[in-house]
Amino acid sequence: MSKRITIDPITRIEGHLRIDVEVDGGKVTKAWSSGQMWRGVELILLGRDPRDAWAITQRICGVCTTVHAMTSVRAVENALNLEVPVNAQFIRNMIISAHAIHDHIVHFYHLSALDWVDVVSALKADPLKTAQLAESLSDWPLNNKHVMVQTLEKLKSFVGSGQLGPFTNGYWGHPAMKLSPEVNLLAVAHYLQALDAQRHANKIVTLLGSKSPHIQNVAVGGVSNPIATDSQSVLTVERLLKLKMHMDALGDFIRKVYLVDIAAIGAFYADWTKYGAGVTNYLSCPDFPMDTKGTQFLVPGGYIPNADLAQYKPITAFGDAYLRDGVEEGVKHAWYEYSKPGPLHPYKGETVPKYTDFQDDGKYSWLKAPTFYGKRAQVGPLASVLAGVAAGHQPTIGYANKVLDTASSLLGSKIPLAALHSTIGRHAARAVRCGVMQEVMVQNWQALLDNIGKGDTKTFNKPTFPKGEVMGYGFHEAPRGLLSHWTVIRDGKIANYQCVVPSTWNAGPRDDSDAIGPYEASLMDNPIADAELPLEVLRTVHSFDPCLACAVHVVEDNKEVVQVKAL
Repeated sequence: MSKRITIDPITRIEGHLRIDVEVDGGKVTKAWSSGQMWRGVELILLGRDPRDAWAITQRICGVCTTVHAMTSVRAVENALNLEVPVNAQFIRNMIISAHAIHDHIVHFYHLSALDWVDVVSALKADPLKTAQLAESLSDWPLNNKHVMVQTLEKLKSFVGSGQLGPFTNGYWGHPAMKLSPEVNLLAVAHYLQALDAQRHANKIVTLLGSKSPHIQNVAVGGVSNPIATDSQSVLTVERLLKLKMHMDALGDFIRKVYLVDIAAIGAFYADWTKYGAGVTNYLSCPDFPMDTKGTQFLVPGGYIPNADLAQYKPITAFGDAYLRDGVEEGVKHAWYEYSKPGPLHPYKGETVPKYTDFQDDGKYSWLKAPTFYGKRAQVGPLASVLAGVAAGHQPTIGYANKVLDTASSLLGSKIPLAALHSTIGRHAARAVRCGVMQEVMVQNWQALLDNIGKGDTKTFNKPTFPKGEVMGYGFHEAPRGLLSHWTVIRDGKIANYQCVVPSTWNAGPRDDSDAIGPYEASLMDNPIADAELPLEVLRTVHSFDPCLACAVHVVEDNKEVVQVKAL
């Protein structure tokens, strides 16, 4: 007999997400993914000056602020066919790479690692054995016995006070937890050290973007950072050297801690390479432009159908027609209505709410269902990494091989690239992407320094808005995957604006053909050891790093359900 499980809200994510699954025979047989809040920012933008859109759209989220700002200015610049000075590209690239690194470290250590690490078990660990294990895997200086003893004492003080603080309400002792006490203690030590690592990333964003979250230095046509070599009040060589210190610190943590930890988790939970693949059409975009037009990128992106890397088709430039013409959004199962049947291209997109309550076979989500040439697609770091491998991008291939080789060595058997099509594979891809981002950030830092040395300090081209109608779209490979903004500008004012965000691609409901979305597909056949404690559902959903708008809206159901609040 099947049993319905409702997890509402899914926590340790950004925003509000409800997941329903039916479990039969110890595994998931049906799944629904429901966004529980209406965004509506697109309506706020109508009639406004396009130069203000970046400042408004980054308020969509308290985490994904930078990415919406960047994508918005790219959309308006595409509509105006406006080139951007290379110095502005380099500064933007450093901000978005630092933001991505911050996001990935926070996601793994502070949001999703608790699905795999039993913190309470760490109380039984031998600090000496933990240090010996850690030092056998990496020469990270904070892997020594002294640090492990301190970590154990800190954890004991949490428990002794009667509170676990950030570790409260985990699935401690769950049968799906596999790590030894020593590995769990090591994970707790790195959880705490990651708090300092993310600080370095945020310093970079803040120094270049004036504040974080919600940067203030972006403009349609460039950035507002003045560059000079003889003033302490602007972006100087001295300030750039300070940025480099933070970049180097991040590089050490990523290579000596994050990539090693991911490989170890992958080896200990190798059975999870069999679950969570879901939709295996992968869509990503190139990013980190190094020229004024957006035709030369440091990291590739494109489309891979059916997990077949041989069929990879690249996206090559801002305004690329292949991406532009392939995107549509349907609302058959979303709480919206269109003025005509069928999905709509974002330039024609409509945002008209029509709430019906949760209907299993009808409407059940505030998220639309995006498609690429009529097919569902998974976006995110895994899509980007697979595109990098397919395109022969050497930094991506190098970090992917490092993770797979380390995990294979710990497991004692070869783990193939195909293992990345899985719940645990999405975590590995995010760490690979993080390594690539740190290299990209340093490359842009050096490029900016070299260009200043040539006497070029320009950071802004003034936009001019024509009479009549123009339209354009901007894309960005955000931490959670492909993000695109689409705008129609009429007589200098916004006539239409649509955001197609990564979590819409992945968390969207069934589409107009009733095909299930990536979250829903990835949950199918997931094992469930205890229907009252559905840790396995959280593992797969968290592997996407969900980001939905912030709100709480609990839906009651007349059927027998299990209500789970996971903190």
